[in-house]
Formats: sequence, C-alpha cells, structure tokens
Amino acid sequence: MTLESILIFLLIGAIAGWLAGLIVKGFGFGLIGNIVIGIIGAFIAGYIFPALNVSLGTGIVAAIIHATIGAVILLLVVRVIKRA
Repeated sequence: MTLESILIFLLIGAIAGWLAGLIVKGFGFGLIGNIVIGIIGAFIAGYIFPALNVSLGTGIVAAIIHATIGAVILLLVVRVIKRA
C-alpha cells in the first residue's frame, strides 16, 4: 500500500463513520472513532454484500456508501447489544 492509498482508506473510513453517526442518532465518536467505525463498517459490508450479490459499483463515492451502510449496521448492532 502506498501512502496515498492509506490516506484515501482513512478518509473514506472517517466520512463513512461520520455519516453513520448522523444516520444512527446518539452516536458521536470523534475523528478516530469515526475512522474505526467506518473501516469496520467497510469490512462488514464487504462480507455481506457479495453474499447477497449486491454491487454498488466502483469509485470513491461507491466505497463511501458501501462503508456507510456497513457502519450503520454495526452501530445498530451495538445499540441492540447495549440495550440487552
């Protein structure tokens, strides 16, 4: 991985985590937390979407949408576990 790809990876994670925090109210994690949530969300969506034969396309916008959906799933699961 080059430095440029690592920075893009972190930027997509930060945007996806921030968007997921806005969608799922009550979650604010700061910059580092948003990056972590976004990256974990990207891995979750990367596992779920191919199993369902769903493709959002290629490019940075598709990657952000992909990671955001995964991050929202992650935050909803965390919310359900916290209530239990």
